[in-house]
Formats: sequence, structure tokens, C-alpha cells
Amino acid sequence: MISQIEMVSLEDLVPEDHRYRQFSKLWKFGYARKCLKKLEKDNPYKGYGMLTLFKCLLLQFMEDLSDRDLSRFMQENTAAKWFCGFGLCEKTPHYSVFTKTRDRIGTERLSKLFSRMREQLKAAGYMNEVFSFVDATSLITKAALWKERDEAIQLKYEKLNNKVLPKVATDSQARIGCKGKNKYWYGYKRHVSVDMQSGLINKVATTPANITDSQGFKHVCPVGGAAYMDKAYCTKAVEQAAAKKNCHVAAIKKHNMKDKNKDLDRWISHIRSPYEGTFSKQNKRVRYRGVAKNQFAAFMESICFNLKKLVALGAEGLTPVSYTHLTLPTKRIV
Repeated sequence: MISQIEMVSLEDLVPEDHRYRQFSKLWKFGYARKCLKKLEKDNPYKGYGMLTLFKCLLLQFMEDLSDRDLSRFMQENTAAKWFCGFGLCEKTPHYSVFTKTRDRIGTERLSKLFSRMREQLKAAGYMNEVFSFVDATSLITKAALWKERDEAIQLKYEKLNNKVLPKVATDSQARIGCKGKNKYWYGYKRHVSVDMQSGLINKVATTPANITDSQGFKHVCPVGGAAYMDKAYCTKAVEQAAAKKNCHVAAIKKHNMKDKNKDLDRWISHIRSPYEGTFSKQNKRVRYRGVAKNQFAAFMESICFNLKKLVALGAEGLTPVSYTHLTLPTKRIV
């Protein structure tokens, strides 16, 4: 029996219409390379560049993988190797590398990358802040607090509340949040501003769960334009934060307000409804402890969400919107 040997390249193994190819065409990672270059000097993993490791983390949040799952994914998936710049037979990083890489990049540096991406989207015409959708969603750290309750009892505390939790819980920054009268959870809250032209995430912030929607609004308030929100944002604090950024508040009125207009509120609810799906596509369970690490995850998930959305918009044909007088952009994000 004669065996045949065929020479193949990794480039040939990745289909032309693969979404990783589309992501690489949309985002050239030019600024990311420049920003991460400062970390190369003290990089303990000289065999892997910081940009390569950053792309690995991008796929981790893109596919919702743990560090161990990501390590296995990088070994087995040829498209992932191509996207991150590995050779076909090249050894991929151990799972312990990813935790240290997240810490090295840090939330502050990733915030700059996300802000730069947002600026490029605006310059290319994919995003503006004329009309924005603002809302918040729960992030669950633990489903039950029996261990914390038992420790609180041993320490002679009468109640397990947000004052006691930092003294007995493993995650000292997580809090108990409440929505409505009966919905409680332990963890954090994610505040998001979505551009209503394209459905792309404009701003994102993570806070402890006991921070109300109106208190978190200042972190994601659009600059100018109008923000469409539910009745949780119908407060003076929101109006003051919006006034500082010249943003018009279009929030549903509370039932006890004299100037409540049911027809107007119904219209606001109607135009907000298509963007509620932004939260349904994001993970509600957190993998990390602390506000900073969960903010890092929020930035990464938002970048991934925007890349997926851009691919979908490109496939369907991004048409100009009359109120912005924009034309179909031909620029790529560099």
C-alpha cells in the first residue's frame, strides 16, 4: 500500500467565509499592537507575543470558554490558530498563561482599546450617539449564600446583608441586588449604552449589584442625542448626569407622576424593544471576582459583540440612515 503525503498550509484549511477571517478584515489590530507593545519588554512568555495572547483572550470571550477550555480549543481548532497567528503544528499556550495575561493587560489598558475601537466605529460611520438605548442587567456570582450565612451566624451577626457580606464572602466587592419586589441576586450589575443606529455597544460599566440603574447611568451616559430608558431612570440623578453631557432623557414615566403620558411611554417601549436582545446574548454568570476583573470581561464581551454585529450588518447590507445623512462606509477598522 502506497501512502501519499500532501503538503498543506494553515491558510488553506480556513474557509474564505469563516467568521474569524471576517473579524480580522474588520479589525486590523493596529492600535492594539501598538498599545500592547509596551508589555513585550517584561513579557515572561517570550515565545508568544502579547498581541497573539490578546487574540486568544478575544476568542475566549467570543466562544465563552474557561481557561482550560480555551487551551484545548487552541490546540484543536485550526481557524483559531490562524486567527491568533500560530503555525499548524506550533505549540499553543498552557491554560495558566491566560490568567496572567489578563492581569498584565489590565482593565485600564483594555478600556483604552475599547474607546479607540468606538472612535474608529464613529469615524467609519458605523456608530453615532444620536439615539441611544440604556439599560442594566444582573450578573450572578453565586446562586446561593448558605456558606456565607453560616459564617455570619458564627460571627454573631443577626442578618446577612450588604454590610455583613464583605466580612464573610470570598468576593468582598459583590453585593446583593434587587429588581422589583421579589427578584434578588448576589453579584454585580452591568450598565450598557447601545447605539440605536446599528445596535452596537457604545459604553459599558460594571458595578456592585446594589448600585441602582439610575446611579450607574453616569458611567454610560451618551454625549449628546437622546437616551431611551425604562422608568428606573426617571430620577433627578439621571437628569443631572444627562445635562452635563447635553443628553436628552427619554425615560418612561413612573405611575405616580402627574405628567405621565401612556401613549408616549408605549411608543418609547416600542422603539426600545429591539435592543433588549443585547443582554439576552451575554452571559449572566461571572467567572471572576472583583469589579475590575468583571469590568475587563465586560469590555472583552462588548468588543466581541460588536465584531459579531458588524459581520451581521455587513452580510445583510448596512444601509444609510436618513437622520444622520451617512453613506455606506468603506473604511476598515485599523
